[in-house]
Amino acid sequence: MQPVNDNGTDDVLTLRRPARQRVPVVASSPHSGRRYAQDFLNSSRLDHLAIRRSEDAFVDDLIAGLPDHGIPTVAALFPRAFVDPNREPYELDPAMFDAPLPRWVNSRSPRVKTGLGTVPRVVAGGAEISRGKLAPQEAEARIKQCYVPYHDALVALIEETRRTFGSACLVDCHSMPSAGNDGSRQKADVVIGDRFGASCDRSVTAAATAALRDLGLTVRRNDPYPGGFITEHYGRPDHDVHALQFEFNRALYMNERTMRRIGKGMESTRLALETAVLAVADAVMAMSAPANAAE
Repeated sequence: MQPVNDNGTDDVLTLRRPARQRVPVVASSPHSGRRYAQDFLNSSRLDHLAIRRSEDAFVDDLIAGLPDHGIPTVAALFPRAFVDPNREPYELDPAMFDAPLPRWVNSRSPRVKTGLGTVPRVVAGGAEISRGKLAPQEAEARIKQCYVPYHDALVALIEETRRTFGSACLVDCHSMPSAGNDGSRQKADVVIGDRFGASCDRSVTAAATAALRDLGLTVRRNDPYPGGFITEHYGRPDHDVHALQFEFNRALYMNERTMRRIGKGMESTRLALETAVLAVADAVMAMSAPANAAE
């Protein structure tokens, strides 16, 4: 199964290209997928709302206007509870499977230990997903069907952007619960993660932070979300590829209990995200301006 080429959808992802890409930015939403196959639902012990706890619900809608600003986007249609593209390709928990896994599988990462590997054992909050153990071939099939096409699309967009502009920045868009498992309230409206400066030039992170704060939003950096596999894997500032992660507080735009959008909140959060992404674009272009002027 291959990702779509232009402005369309298949059953794995949605890829939107502007008529002309105007800035060196790509946006992604790996956790907003809500296309649940019936056989997957039948195999789960969770009800239709509980299984959605891991979703970064409606983030795909929040980034939907970015192509109008000349920015390509890719969003997963498959749910995070099925396979998580913000992990290494094979972060798998051996206890989930009815037969041994290959030795090269990463079975000891902190994410695997919490049940949140490439094929998750639990949803956010710790509820078990599957009624029984999976065959190792099931994990392989999910990774080939969903994970690989998603990253193929990201790689293609990033490389096209870098070739066109000389640099590229991936903005990986997520949402976070308004309260932790212990009931404590989230201390920020937005958390920006740049792997503590390793995945993105600090001027880019600073530009996004300032843009959001100018809108009256509370912003934290790297606490408690410094960025996942996608940010860490693709962010190579020394090769002119930057990556940073946005986590928007879900209480800004949705009812977390009923999983429903809040109309005015969706619009204001969408505009805030677009403002921050455009600030990122300006910062990336400013870094490359001296080199371009010298040519």
